[in-house]
Amino acid sequence: MDSILLQINPVALELGPISIRWYGVIIATGIIIAFLIGQREMVKRGFHNDFLTDLLIWAVPISIICARIYYVIFKWDFYSANPGEIIQIWHGGIAIHGALIGAFITTYIFAKKHGASFWKIADVLAPSLIVGQIIGRWGNFINQEAFGGAVTRDFLEGLYLPNWIIEQMNVNGIYHHPTFLYESLWNVVGLVLLLALRKVNLRRGEIFLTYIIWYSFGRFFVEGLRTDSLLIGDLRMAQIVSLIGLVIGVVLFIYRRMTVKPVVKYLDK
Repeated sequence: MDSILLQINPVALELGPISIRWYGVIIATGIIIAFLIGQREMVKRGFHNDFLTDLLIWAVPISIICARIYYVIFKWDFYSANPGEIIQIWHGGIAIHGALIGAFITTYIFAKKHGASFWKIADVLAPSLIVGQIIGRWGNFINQEAFGGAVTRDFLEGLYLPNWIIEQMNVNGIYHHPTFLYESLWNVVGLVLLLALRKVNLRRGEIFLTYIIWYSFGRFFVEGLRTDSLLIGDLRMAQIVSLIGLVIGVVLFIYRRMTVKPVVKYLDK
Protein backbone atom coordinates (compact mmCIF):
# COMPACT_ATOMS: atom_id res chain seq x y z
CA MET A 1 0.00 0.00 0.00
CA ASP A 2 2.83 2.42 0.90
CA SER A 3 4.49 1.76 -2.46
CA ILE A 4 1.29 2.61 -4.32
CA LEU A 5 0.88 5.84 -2.36
CA LEU A 6 4.46 6.86 -3.09
CA GLN A 7 4.04 6.58 -6.85
CA ILE A 8 3.34 9.94 -8.45
CA ASN A 9 0.23 10.87 -10.40
CA PRO A 10 1.39 12.23 -13.78
CA VAL A 11 -1.57 14.65 -13.82
CA ALA A 12 -0.81 17.80 -11.86
CA LEU A 13 -4.21 19.47 -12.18
CA GLU A 14 -7.56 18.79 -13.80
CA LEU A 15 -9.72 21.68 -14.99
CA GLY A 16 -12.89 20.03 -16.24
CA PRO A 17 -11.97 18.09 -19.39
CA ILE A 18 -8.45 19.59 -19.42
CA SER A 19 -5.63 17.72 -17.70
CA ILE A 20 -2.43 19.58 -16.94
CA ARG A 21 0.36 17.02 -16.68
CA TRP A 22 3.49 17.31 -14.58
CA TYR A 23 5.55 16.54 -17.67
CA GLY A 24 4.48 19.77 -19.34
CA VAL A 25 4.77 21.76 -16.12
CA ILE A 26 8.35 20.57 -15.60
CA ILE A 27 9.39 21.24 -19.20
CA ALA A 28 7.88 24.74 -19.01
CA THR A 29 9.62 25.36 -15.68
CA GLY A 30 12.93 24.32 -17.19
CA ILE A 31 12.47 26.74 -20.08
CA ILE A 32 11.56 29.64 -17.76
CA ILE A 33 14.48 29.09 -15.38
CA ALA A 34 16.89 28.64 -18.30
CA PHE A 35 15.59 31.90 -19.78
CA LEU A 36 16.03 33.84 -16.53
CA ILE A 37 19.61 32.60 -16.16
CA GLY A 38 20.42 33.28 -19.79
CA GLN A 39 18.78 36.71 -19.87
CA ARG A 40 20.91 38.06 -17.05
CA GLU A 41 24.14 36.92 -18.69
CA MET A 42 23.08 38.09 -22.15
CA VAL A 43 22.61 41.64 -20.89
CA LYS A 44 25.97 41.51 -19.06
CA ARG A 45 27.63 40.44 -22.31
CA GLY A 46 26.23 43.42 -24.19
CA PHE A 47 23.05 42.11 -25.84
CA HIS A 48 19.92 44.26 -25.69
CA ASN A 49 17.16 43.26 -23.27
CA ASP A 50 14.85 41.79 -25.91
CA PHE A 51 17.45 39.79 -27.84
CA LEU A 52 16.97 36.51 -25.98
CA THR A 53 13.19 36.88 -25.92
CA ASP A 54 13.14 37.43 -29.68
CA LEU A 55 15.40 34.41 -30.17
CA LEU A 56 13.30 32.13 -27.94
CA ILE A 57 10.07 33.07 -29.71
CA TRP A 58 11.53 31.10 -32.61
CA ALA A 59 13.84 28.66 -30.87
CA VAL A 60 11.47 27.16 -28.29
CA PRO A 61 8.65 26.03 -30.62
CA ILE A 62 11.09 24.95 -33.33
CA SER A 63 13.11 22.94 -30.81
CA ILE A 64 10.01 21.22 -29.43
CA ILE A 65 8.79 20.40 -32.94
CA CYS A 66 12.23 19.07 -33.92
CA ALA A 67 12.42 17.03 -30.71
CA ARG A 68 9.07 15.45 -31.50
CA ILE A 69 9.86 14.85 -35.19
CA TYR A 70 13.16 13.21 -34.22
CA TYR A 71 11.37 10.89 -31.79
CA VAL A 72 8.50 10.06 -34.13
CA ILE A 73 10.86 9.20 -37.01
CA PHE A 74 12.57 6.54 -34.94
CA LYS A 75 9.28 5.22 -33.54
CA TRP A 76 7.52 5.28 -36.90
CA ASP A 77 6.23 1.72 -36.65
CA PHE A 78 4.09 2.82 -33.70
CA TYR A 79 3.11 6.30 -34.92
CA SER A 80 2.26 5.18 -38.45
CA ALA A 81 -0.29 2.84 -36.88
CA ASN A 82 -1.42 5.49 -34.36
CA PRO A 83 -1.20 8.84 -36.18
CA GLY A 84 -3.40 10.54 -33.60
CA GLU A 85 -0.61 10.05 -31.06
CA ILE A 86 1.89 12.11 -33.06
CA ILE A 87 0.73 15.45 -31.65
CA GLN A 88 0.11 14.14 -28.13
CA ILE A 89 3.43 15.32 -26.81
CA TRP A 90 2.08 15.36 -23.25
CA HIS A 91 2.30 11.57 -23.29
CA GLY A 92 6.07 11.95 -23.47
CA GLY A 93 8.29 11.19 -26.41
CA ILE A 94 10.56 14.08 -27.22
CA ALA A 95 14.24 13.55 -27.95
CA ILE A 96 16.75 16.02 -26.52
CA HIS A 97 19.07 15.56 -29.50
CA GLY A 98 16.28 16.66 -31.81
CA ALA A 99 15.63 19.69 -29.61
CA LEU A 100 19.32 20.62 -29.59
CA ILE A 101 19.61 20.32 -33.35
CA GLY A 102 16.58 22.59 -33.76
CA ALA A 103 17.95 25.08 -31.23
CA PHE A 104 21.42 25.23 -32.80
CA ILE A 105 20.10 25.75 -36.32
CA THR A 106 17.61 28.40 -35.17
CA THR A 107 20.24 30.25 -33.16
CA TYR A 108 22.73 30.19 -36.03
CA ILE A 109 20.21 31.62 -38.50
CA PHE A 110 18.98 34.19 -35.96
CA ALA A 111 22.54 35.30 -35.19
CA LYS A 112 23.36 35.72 -38.88
CA LYS A 113 20.19 37.70 -39.48
CA HIS A 114 20.94 40.08 -36.61
CA GLY A 115 24.67 40.44 -37.24
CA ALA A 116 25.59 38.75 -33.94
CA SER A 117 28.22 36.13 -33.20
CA PHE A 118 26.76 32.63 -33.00
CA TRP A 119 29.68 31.53 -30.85
CA LYS A 120 29.16 34.39 -28.39
CA ILE A 121 25.46 33.57 -28.05
CA ALA A 122 26.18 29.84 -27.72
CA ASP A 123 28.76 30.45 -24.98
CA VAL A 124 26.37 32.62 -22.99
CA LEU A 125 23.47 30.19 -23.30
CA ALA A 126 25.36 26.90 -22.74
CA PRO A 127 24.70 26.94 -18.97
CA SER A 128 21.03 27.71 -19.65
CA LEU A 129 20.80 24.72 -21.98
CA ILE A 130 22.21 22.37 -19.40
CA VAL A 131 19.90 23.80 -16.69
CA GLY A 132 16.93 23.06 -18.94
CA GLN A 133 18.17 19.49 -19.36
CA ILE A 134 18.71 19.04 -15.61
CA ILE A 135 15.12 20.03 -14.91
CA GLY A 136 13.57 18.44 -17.99
CA ARG A 137 14.77 14.92 -17.10
CA TRP A 138 12.44 15.01 -14.09
CA GLY A 139 9.55 15.08 -16.54
CA ASN A 140 10.73 11.63 -17.67
CA PHE A 141 10.78 10.61 -14.01
CA ILE A 142 7.15 11.59 -13.54
CA ASN A 143 6.13 9.73 -16.70
CA GLN A 144 8.11 6.64 -15.66
CA GLU A 145 10.07 6.67 -18.91
CA ALA A 146 13.72 6.92 -19.97
CA PHE A 147 14.67 4.43 -17.27
CA GLY A 148 17.31 1.74 -17.41
CA GLY A 149 17.43 -2.00 -17.04
CA ALA A 150 16.06 -3.99 -14.13
CA VAL A 151 17.73 -3.73 -10.72
CA THR A 152 16.82 -4.79 -7.21
CA ARG A 153 15.29 -2.54 -4.58
CA ASP A 154 18.39 -3.16 -2.49
CA PHE A 155 20.49 -1.67 -5.31
CA LEU A 156 18.41 1.53 -5.32
CA GLU A 157 18.51 1.75 -1.54
CA GLY A 158 22.28 1.41 -1.80
CA LEU A 159 22.29 4.66 -3.80
CA TYR A 160 20.70 6.36 -0.77
CA LEU A 161 17.69 7.45 -2.80
CA PRO A 162 14.49 8.55 -1.04
CA ASN A 163 11.56 6.16 -1.20
CA TRP A 164 9.55 8.40 -3.55
CA ILE A 165 12.27 8.04 -6.20
CA ILE A 166 12.73 4.33 -5.55
CA GLU A 167 9.02 3.61 -5.90
CA GLN A 168 8.69 5.71 -9.04
CA MET A 169 11.34 3.44 -10.53
CA ASN A 170 9.03 0.50 -9.81
CA VAL A 171 7.40 -0.02 -13.20
CA ASN A 172 4.92 -2.89 -13.39
CA GLY A 173 6.47 -4.49 -10.33
CA ILE A 174 10.09 -4.26 -11.57
CA TYR A 175 12.64 -1.77 -10.27
CA HIS A 176 14.85 0.00 -12.83
CA HIS A 177 18.01 2.08 -13.05
CA PRO A 178 17.03 5.76 -12.56
CA THR A 179 18.90 6.82 -15.68
CA PHE A 180 16.99 10.10 -15.71
CA LEU A 181 18.72 10.85 -12.39
CA TYR A 182 22.16 9.77 -13.59
CA GLU A 183 21.92 12.15 -16.52
CA SER A 184 20.46 14.96 -14.45
CA LEU A 185 23.27 14.71 -11.88
CA TRP A 186 25.91 14.48 -14.63
CA ASN A 187 24.52 17.72 -16.00
CA VAL A 188 24.61 19.36 -12.56
CA VAL A 189 28.37 18.72 -12.48
CA GLY A 190 28.55 20.02 -16.05
CA LEU A 191 26.76 23.21 -15.02
CA VAL A 192 29.28 23.84 -12.25
CA LEU A 193 32.08 23.28 -14.78
CA LEU A 194 30.61 25.70 -17.32
CA LEU A 195 30.08 28.41 -14.72
CA ALA A 196 33.66 27.96 -13.51
CA LEU A 197 34.96 28.23 -17.09
CA ARG A 198 33.33 31.66 -17.41
CA LYS A 199 35.80 32.92 -14.82
CA VAL A 200 38.71 31.25 -16.62
CA ASN A 201 37.79 33.43 -19.62
CA LEU A 202 38.25 30.84 -22.35
CA ARG A 203 38.29 31.76 -26.02
CA ARG A 204 34.95 32.50 -27.60
CA GLY A 205 33.11 29.30 -28.48
CA GLU A 206 34.97 27.08 -26.06
CA ILE A 207 32.39 27.11 -23.26
CA PHE A 208 29.77 25.95 -25.74
CA LEU A 209 32.08 23.28 -27.15
CA THR A 210 32.86 22.11 -23.61
CA TYR A 211 29.12 21.73 -23.09
CA ILE A 212 28.84 19.61 -26.26
CA ILE A 213 31.78 17.43 -25.22
CA TRP A 214 30.61 17.04 -21.61
CA TYR A 215 27.01 16.23 -22.39
CA SER A 216 27.88 13.87 -25.25
CA PHE A 217 30.37 11.93 -23.14
CA GLY A 218 27.94 11.42 -20.27
CA ARG A 219 24.93 10.71 -22.47
CA PHE A 220 26.81 7.97 -24.33
CA PHE A 221 27.25 5.94 -21.15
CA VAL A 222 23.83 6.68 -19.65
CA GLU A 223 22.17 5.69 -22.91
CA GLY A 224 23.87 2.31 -22.70
CA LEU A 225 21.80 1.57 -19.57
CA ARG A 226 18.43 2.55 -20.99
CA THR A 227 15.77 0.14 -22.23
CA ASP A 228 13.82 2.55 -24.45
CA SER A 229 16.54 3.73 -26.82
CA LEU A 230 15.68 4.88 -30.32
CA LEU A 231 17.35 2.37 -32.60
CA ILE A 232 18.79 2.07 -36.09
CA GLY A 233 18.94 -1.67 -36.46
CA ASP A 234 20.72 -2.76 -33.29
CA LEU A 235 22.49 0.57 -32.78
CA ARG A 236 21.32 3.12 -30.22
CA MET A 237 20.75 6.39 -32.05
CA ALA A 238 21.54 8.56 -29.03
CA GLN A 239 24.91 6.86 -28.65
CA ILE A 240 25.72 7.43 -32.31
CA VAL A 241 24.76 11.11 -32.07
CA SER A 242 26.70 11.45 -28.81
CA LEU A 243 29.82 10.03 -30.42
CA ILE A 244 29.41 12.39 -33.38
CA GLY A 245 28.90 15.33 -31.01
CA LEU A 246 31.93 14.34 -28.95
CA VAL A 247 34.20 14.08 -32.01
CA ILE A 248 32.90 17.32 -33.54
CA GLY A 249 33.30 19.14 -30.23
CA VAL A 250 36.90 18.02 -29.74
CA VAL A 251 37.89 18.63 -33.38
CA LEU A 252 36.34 22.10 -33.43
CA PHE A 253 37.95 22.98 -30.10
CA ILE A 254 41.41 22.08 -31.42
CA TYR A 255 40.83 23.52 -34.91
CA ARG A 256 39.61 26.88 -33.62
CA ARG A 257 42.54 27.07 -31.18
CA MET A 258 44.92 26.62 -34.10
CA THR A 259 43.27 28.82 -36.71
CA VAL A 260 40.93 31.49 -35.32
CA LYS A 261 42.60 34.90 -35.19
CA PRO A 262 42.43 37.37 -33.57
CA VAL A 263 41.78 35.69 -30.24
CA VAL A 264 38.49 36.83 -28.71
CA LYS A 265 37.69 35.62 -25.20
CA TYR A 266 34.43 35.07 -23.37
CA LEU A 267 34.53 38.28 -21.33
CA ASP A 268 35.49 40.45 -24.30
CA LYS A 269 32.77 42.72 -25.64
